[in-house]
Amino acid sequence: MSQNAIHWFEITALDLNRAVRFYNQVLGINIESMDFMGCQMAMFPCGNGGVSGALIKHENLKPGTDGTCVYFDGGDDLAGPLGRVEAAGGTVILPKMAIGEHGFCAQFIDSEGNRVGLHSMK
Repeated sequence: MSQNAIHWFEITALDLNRAVRFYNQVLGINIESMDFMGCQMAMFPCGNGGVSGALIKHENLKPGTDGTCVYFDGGDDLAGPLGRVEAAGGTVILPKMAIGEHGFCAQFIDSEGNRVGLHSMK
């Protein structure tokens, strides 16, 4: 097994362009859109050997708040990305919360209706 438990993730979108704008604004990144095997996708950037994933729009997939939750790196302090969630069209559902020696976490509902988390050590 590799050092990363996760190798790939997909976050479902109803409106891929809206989802790309949301994540670009909240995370301060540049997501690239593409067509892949009949699906509209937008890839999250990753470093060498890092874990990545994509936003995906497909007729058989629907966003949701139940089930798996992906946590993104919130940088040095969750206040930055968490403070941009509502302006980008999302809703904070769990404000920044201490999780002991593991740092801090928060959760939000993205522009598509998915429950997503943020994590940082400060």
